[in-house]
Amino acid sequence: MSNDKGNGKHDDNLVKKTSKEATDLFGNVVDTSGKIVKSVSGEGGLVGKVTDASGRVLKGAAQKANDVVGKTSEAPGKIYRNAKGHLKHKNSSGSSGKKE
Repeated sequence: MSNDKGNGKHDDNLVKKTSKEATDLFGNVVDTSGKIVKSVSGEGGLVGKVTDASGRVLKGAAQKANDVVGKTSEAPGKIYRNAKGHLKHKNSSGSSGKKE
């Protein structure tokens, strides 16, 4: 998992972690299926090379999708923290909210 205890960071974004695990699983499935195809057709043949190339394309697309999910899942939290910070700053700048 992606808990960085050494840096004091804690990644508690469930969507992001789940997406990363799914991407890793997908990559393992692509690798395994590629090995099966190459064991049947032969390592150095055209089929093996096409399998390798298509596997790289699939894993690259899955990684891009994972990056998008990660950024999208972080956005609401960032918006909330920014709004909360602005609100806190606005309230602490001398305005008590009372009308005189």
